[in-house]
Amino acid sequence: MKNSSTVELTPRVVLCAATAADLMTSNPVWIRPSANVKDAAKFLAEKRVSAAPVIDEAGRPLGVLSQSDIVAHCREMVEFLTPGPEYYKRVDLSHDPAREFPRRCQVVDVDRTPVRDIMFPTVYSVTPETPAHQVIQDMVSRRVHRVFVVSDDGILLGIISTVDVLRHLQNETVAPGRQPAGL
Repeated sequence: MKNSSTVELTPRVVLCAATAADLMTSNPVWIRPSANVKDAAKFLAEKRVSAAPVIDEAGRPLGVLSQSDIVAHCREMVEFLTPGPEYYKRVDLSHDPAREFPRRCQVVDVDRTPVRDIMFPTVYSVTPETPAHQVIQDMVSRRVHRVFVVSDDGILLGIISTVDVLRHLQNETVAPGRQPAGL
């Protein structure tokens, strides 16, 4: 039986950030709209990020390119070229059978599609002063995994991803019936 004079503590999770500036990752990696899909995929893999803003020459976001965009594009675009014509198989220019064109060889056409053609062209952005709880509400209501933090003139300052939000959650022990500060 519990003693009525003791207060039982319950762990709560609270957001420890007041503004978008507190949540954001500054100077995020980015991609130019003219980059090709192959280079963009390599870039995302090397940087170990699932998406990156696509920015113009002035530093303003135009959209976002995610790994999912690349996968969807590649699934639709991969085509194998047919092997060389029969003529090349019959002509023996080197007299070396090891140098013949392999019959089962598949040549993949290199995809030179620019990022601008497959990126998600909508930009969800906030200012650094936007309250953190509003950023989270916007992300949830729009069902997006990231928002851009931009200056008053639209220049990309940072990015807030769902992981950034999770990084700012901490346990707080509160008495039952008491509401935690934050969200």
